Amino acid sequence: MRSLPTGTVSFLFTDIQGSTELLHKLGDQPYGEVLLEHQRLLRHAFAEHEGAEVDTQGDAFFVAFPRSWNAVAAAAAAQQALTSHPWPEGVQVRVRMGIHTGEPTLAGDHYVGLDVHRAARIAATGYGQQVLLSERAYAMAREKFPPAVEVRDLGEHRLKDIHRPEHIFQLIIPGVPADFPPLKSLEILITNVPALQLTSFVGREREMAEIKARLAASRLVTLLGPGGTGKTRLALQVGGDLLEHFPKGVWLVELASLADPGLVIQTVATVFNVREAPGRPLLDSLNDYLKPRELLLILDNCEHLIEASAHLAHALLRACPQLRILATSREPLGGTGEAIYRVPPLSRPDPARRISAEQLAEFEAARLFVERATLSNPRFSVTDTNAPVVARLVSRLDGIPLAIELAAARTKVLPVEQIAQRLDDRFRLLSGGVRTDLPHHQTLRAAIDWSHDLLSEPERTLFRRLSVFAGGFSLEAAEWICPGGEITDLDVLDLLARLVDKSLVITEELEGDVRYRMLETIRHYSREKLAASGEEADVRGRHLQWHLTLAEQAEPPLRGPDQVVWLDRLELDHDDLRAALEWAASPKVEAEVALRLGGALHRFWLMRGFLSEGRAWLEEVLKKADVGHPATVQARLGAGVLAHRQGDHDRAEYLLQASLTLSRSLGDDLGAVLALNSLGRLTRHRGDLERAAALVEESAALSRTSGLTWPLAEALNVLGLTTRDRSDYARARVFLEEALALWRNLGDKWGLAEALNTLGVISYLQGDYDRARVLLEESLALRREMGDRLDQAVSLVSLGSVAEAQRDYERATKLFEESIGLSRELGHKANWAASLTNLGITAYWQGEYQKALSRLEEARAMAVEMGSRARIATCLNFMGMATYALGQYEQSGGFYRQSLAIYRGLGEKAGISECLAGLARVVAARGDHAGGARLFGASERLREVLGYVLPPADREHLEASVAALKGETIEEAFADAWEQGRMMTLEEAVAEALREEPKSVPTLPQKESPPG
Repeated sequence: MRSLPTGTVSFLFTDIQGSTELLHKLGDQPYGEVLLEHQRLLRHAFAEHEGAEVDTQGDAFFVAFPRSWNAVAAAAAAQQALTSHPWPEGVQVRVRMGIHTGEPTLAGDHYVGLDVHRAARIAATGYGQQVLLSERAYAMAREKFPPAVEVRDLGEHRLKDIHRPEHIFQLIIPGVPADFPPLKSLEILITNVPALQLTSFVGREREMAEIKARLAASRLVTLLGPGGTGKTRLALQVGGDLLEHFPKGVWLVELASLADPGLVIQTVATVFNVREAPGRPLLDSLNDYLKPRELLLILDNCEHLIEASAHLAHALLRACPQLRILATSREPLGGTGEAIYRVPPLSRPDPARRISAEQLAEFEAARLFVERATLSNPRFSVTDTNAPVVARLVSRLDGIPLAIELAAARTKVLPVEQIAQRLDDRFRLLSGGVRTDLPHHQTLRAAIDWSHDLLSEPERTLFRRLSVFAGGFSLEAAEWICPGGEITDLDVLDLLARLVDKSLVITEELEGDVRYRMLETIRHYSREKLAASGEEADVRGRHLQWHLTLAEQAEPPLRGPDQVVWLDRLELDHDDLRAALEWAASPKVEAEVALRLGGALHRFWLMRGFLSEGRAWLEEVLKKADVGHPATVQARLGAGVLAHRQGDHDRAEYLLQASLTLSRSLGDDLGAVLALNSLGRLTRHRGDLERAAALVEESAALSRTSGLTWPLAEALNVLGLTTRDRSDYARARVFLEEALALWRNLGDKWGLAEALNTLGVISYLQGDYDRARVLLEESLALRREMGDRLDQAVSLVSLGSVAEAQRDYERATKLFEESIGLSRELGHKANWAASLTNLGITAYWQGEYQKALSRLEEARAMAVEMGSRARIATCLNFMGMATYALGQYEQSGGFYRQSLAIYRGLGEKAGISECLAGLARVVAARGDHAGGARLFGASERLREVLGYVLPPADREHLEASVAALKGETIEEAFADAWEQGRMMTLEEAVAEALREEPKSVPTLPQKESPPG
């Protein structure tokens, strides 16, 4: 196969005209033989003229040539061969061909770019045995045309989906027919739809396909949407695409400028030059004209003349069987047979996710902004730095094309960052549209004013009251919050349905339930109306009360079998809970309400990973509270728990201790045990395992006395963790198995997942990696089911450690990096540091010692900031390993000794055993073979006592170090020193490992070197 040319390339597209008819005429097998012969003839002509076959589908070829005259010569030779070939009787294979020259991009084994489409469109306008050339292909080939081949100028033609007209030429080839009907370009089709849009049409491929499908099934299709969503532009684009499907054309009737419903029929008739006859209704004359014609009528902007437009549309459709109507409106025309298509906003990125310039191009709203901004300000460009700002901007503008285009126009005078900052004043910012646009499209406010002015007074009242909802809402919520004055709760459904019909409220179906919401831009407008009405305080107060009830109703189930249902419910209403908290934190609302709402939500924030946000709300509401108010118990508890998860241990301890003190003074056992459990977790992370155990043992005892099952299960979980940290795995399993049983009875998947994760880690520490993986994957699956991203990050670290132990370093790295991504996004420093530590360890086992040191140092710095002594010790231990591998023995010994001192203070015996082995290597490398052997022996004995199993790579590394030392010494002397180490107490071994190295060190008798 010839390689595909690059640079300036000439494309040739071919296909058989009437291939389907030929297939029916010949039958499958004879047609297949004809098709193969046709392919043989064409391929021979292409090969003779340096053609490279790009693609073949059915009877069509796509071929690339390095020069335009090669393409022309190949086409001429192919047509002559096809014309002179002895086909079966009554058969003539007529192939149409199109040639265009350009500079496409070669992506793998295919070309991309507008030049490819232009060549295909040129071929599609022709007829069998006709060869057509673009102006550029002709200009570059005309000096080297094949002998006797001439050219005919066919003039300019507009091609489907191509904005610039193309000047087309036809080859006149000896022996091949030369006369054909007019080209099948858009120029010969009848329409008053604007031939060229001044700006390109971005995206909407899915919407266009769906609208075309509805037009094929229904004779009246109405595009619905609020002002600025691009209904008109979408209708025109669909109409332009369908021109060739309607023999009598596609016709546009613009109704926006009309004020008198009586002029609707006249306006449509004028488009077709139909005049009123004396004594005869104009509608009858219009029906007579349209009845025999197959055409598409676009009725644009019907909403303010809805009854007149509906009457005319249905009258025309009854009288004209070949007519189809595509209407745009903000509410349906009504009546039977109408297909409704609600125009969605442009696709837009999630503003909460970090996004690159390349990723931004995947979203229609962003592409539109970038394209229009570049037109407005040629110096504008999107980069990885400003891409997240563009993402937030187009998201806040709801993907509404008009709003995006108006914002893009502001790049002439403002950087995109300032445009995004000013969106709260969006109606002043987004003004000054194109002067030639319709008045209600010139500014964003005018577009929405146009809809608002068409509402009845009750509709306007509900419209402004609905602005209190920051996100989606249910009918029940609207019926409870929005009545008042002339609107009763029974009126809400009917009025809400009318606002949906008028495209000011949109509906969403979620698992069978219908919810409602306003686009942010429309809500911003309606909120201005609410603020001006004097009703805001009353409506927002009812909104707050509704969501306080929801939060308090949800709190108990968050500890039971329905916790996922309630977590999803709260997340669904999260925007409105935020709005309720904002109002609750204002001076207009009593502190108790704010404290109750924040306290009730803290577990939701914890379980769904909204750490920074939840903590900020709780800290804010605590500022306005009396420190002795009972409602501060839970608010302080929540703020303390979230502060702990973020690594702010000092603030967390203050808040949790304050919650515990107040709970005890109030006789609040539940508040006390929850505070004790949280203080136990915090104290464990700070490395004081003895105090941590005492706190949760107190909690467990009080929980049993008070019959508090859920706090007891949590206390047992924490006891399992602290006992595991002290390397007492058997006792840890006892606590965790009891906790598991309680969690299962409660149906609490969150607690169950934590217990499974801890048991998985214990199995890992004991070397049962298959069991560890099963337990950890079950824990991760539960956390994914609950949407608990915070603890997903924890499970990913544990699973990564198992993969690392099994030497699957590629999988381990992916798991740690996924965990880092989640931890960074959630601001969870403890797990971020754990992931970094493990990435460093993985790098170490792959021999990348400098990379390992870099990651471990970064993790240690984070651990120091958080005061996490256990994490600091782990980092120092592996930094000792990495520096030892680099031959930096003195530095390695320093790291190991620092780590060992911390582990001794924590009582973490597994860590002590690792540090003893590490220091054994160091002292042996410095010549103290006896000291190395003793520390190796002490480390082995400690692991045996603990039941601690080294991962395979660690074990092999240890065995290699021991073997190297044994190889340098007399076997009996080594065995004696090893046994001395095994006989040491833990404190004796640690004391020897931590002592300053003597200036002269005793050595074991060494083996004699071999002769020579």
